Amino acid sequence: MPETLTPVFSKLKKYVPDIYSCRRRRTRVVMVGNVGVGGENPIRVQSMTTTDTLNVEATFLQSVKMIEAGCEIVRITAPTVADAVAIGKIKEKLVKAGFRQPIVADIHFSPNAADAAADFCEKIRINPGNFVDSKRFAVKEYTDEQYAAEIDRIEERFTPLVLKLKRLKRACRIGTNHGSLSDRIMNRYGDSALGMVESALEFARIAEKNGYYDLIFSMKSSNPKVMIAAYRLLTQRLDDLGMNYPLHLGVTEAGDGEDGRIKSAIGIGSLLEDGIGDTIRVSLTEDPEREVPVCQVLAKPFHNREQEPARAESKKAIYHCADFYSYKRRKADYFPVGPFVTGGLDLVRVVTKVPKIMTADAILDLHEVLLGRASGADLEILEFPVTDHESLERLRDIRVKLSGETSRLAYLARVEGPLALALDAVKIADMTCWATPAERDYAAYLDAIKDTGMVNLVEAETADLARKYEAASLYKAVPTMTSLRGTDSGKLIREYRALAAYGGSSPILIRAPRENSPDEQVMRASTLIGGLLCDGVGDAVFIDADLPFERGVSLLYNVLQGAGVRITKTEFVSCPSCGRTLFDLQTTTERIKARTGHLKGVKIAIMGCIVNGPGEMADADFGYVGGAPDAINLYVGKECVQKGIPFAKSDDALVELIKKHGKWVEP
Repeated sequence: MPETLTPVFSKLKKYVPDIYSCRRRRTRVVMVGNVGVGGENPIRVQSMTTTDTLNVEATFLQSVKMIEAGCEIVRITAPTVADAVAIGKIKEKLVKAGFRQPIVADIHFSPNAADAAADFCEKIRINPGNFVDSKRFAVKEYTDEQYAAEIDRIEERFTPLVLKLKRLKRACRIGTNHGSLSDRIMNRYGDSALGMVESALEFARIAEKNGYYDLIFSMKSSNPKVMIAAYRLLTQRLDDLGMNYPLHLGVTEAGDGEDGRIKSAIGIGSLLEDGIGDTIRVSLTEDPEREVPVCQVLAKPFHNREQEPARAESKKAIYHCADFYSYKRRKADYFPVGPFVTGGLDLVRVVTKVPKIMTADAILDLHEVLLGRASGADLEILEFPVTDHESLERLRDIRVKLSGETSRLAYLARVEGPLALALDAVKIADMTCWATPAERDYAAYLDAIKDTGMVNLVEAETADLARKYEAASLYKAVPTMTSLRGTDSGKLIREYRALAAYGGSSPILIRAPRENSPDEQVMRASTLIGGLLCDGVGDAVFIDADLPFERGVSLLYNVLQGAGVRITKTEFVSCPSCGRTLFDLQTTTERIKARTGHLKGVKIAIMGCIVNGPGEMADADFGYVGGAPDAINLYVGKECVQKGIPFAKSDDALVELIKKHGKWVEP
């Protein structure tokens, strides 16, 4: 963030009235055809076709698949006027087949295509970064007069569309993309959340000037931290300006598979937990009908959810990230747990639950397998449930057997039992959590462990109770980490926030609870853990579910990577494909992952076309972008370094580029 923008942020209020309770933001209702968005309507689910729009039959058939999967709003790209006219034909076929779901035309660069699409589509999506601008990454200082002239130019081009949409009762999404901000915005506001918001507000003011209010906003980025900050800032700015418009949520270019789902859950889920968001789209590099069930899982907890009352003490709380719109890690004490350092600014540590049937040999085998992989996942802190002396002896036996094999493991005993059992566990483990302390015995427990050097993990059901136990531990001068338990991930997010706001400086272990299905486990754990990490809260992470051992480890590392707090494998940014895409995104992404997936810490962007390519991959090391049919352009950061590479040779060319810049290692 540029230093000159700091005063702007310092004056901003909270983006929601109370960050410790979930109350859905109230907006006006915008009708997209027969579908109401905002107000008290449910969170709407949408997706986007990936076929060539000019192929009317293929796009019609794909739209049907999406609708049958539960898609409520269908988006189709319109690069040209001819594509916009083709959408009209697709719409005719859908209506004839009995489908009434509204159609959104996705517009980049072409006001003429937007004008034509308005004749057929219930909603037009424009990108304020390129609706009347091309992207040159030009550096230019704008005087106030020059900037005002630019706004006049935009108004001249945008007003005819606004008047037509108003006359035809069509909706409009002003959809800002972090990767395609105009040079005008970039040079005045920088590559920032504030720039994203101001880009949208320029167009909103023109719409309102013409008495048009059927607007929906979005602030998309492939980086969940940026996306969350931008939506928060947009919400605050809209409320401050008296603009109560609905919001469309999405993490753009999220990728495929579990990584794409995790990134989407971190960004979309955490905002929904704040009460922000009225319609959602998950941008996966997969067939679009596969996006719909993911959206449904994300939206499910918010159907008919009651408004939570404000916490009585919330007005006094000072959350650690005071401006809410930029990332800052919470300050915490640091101390060793076995061979690892926790807290401070050290790595966020991974705690893994050891199944009761797992032997020392099996743990060692998995440890060696993980070390031999490129994923960067590893065993760190092992949690053993201790309910009796038999389970405690199992912990002792495993620790003894592994002591000569590896020094890269720490041991956490989670004790459910009497004081005597907890005190016995202290003699074996590096960290002990007495999960069921009798209050009269807690002081005796602290007295017994205060000189052992062992870390005490406080676990409680609420932030208030956790703070009480934490304060007692600190009074006894016992190194302390704090955690919360519960069954509702949403409530836990807000309890952890309260813990971070009111608590001391103990490191925090985020425990994600067990969910009802594997899909919900991934999405809800990602929302809870990833959302808090993007706020700078969390020093260790854990999923309290009976997952297969290796599965639990990989999921936690994937969430850490998705939140951008611990990069342990290759990072891929890949767009979800659309009618603009110049090659098969799915097969190409799989192929490039197979060639480069062992490059730990290297970030590679795979983009089907130029629309969001250079900008969305601005923080990527290397970019692979469709430049023309059967031709690829390669980028290093924002700079295009090779153009027109034949598709058949492009993978090898990418590898050679990575080698040239010293980022390549042999698999």
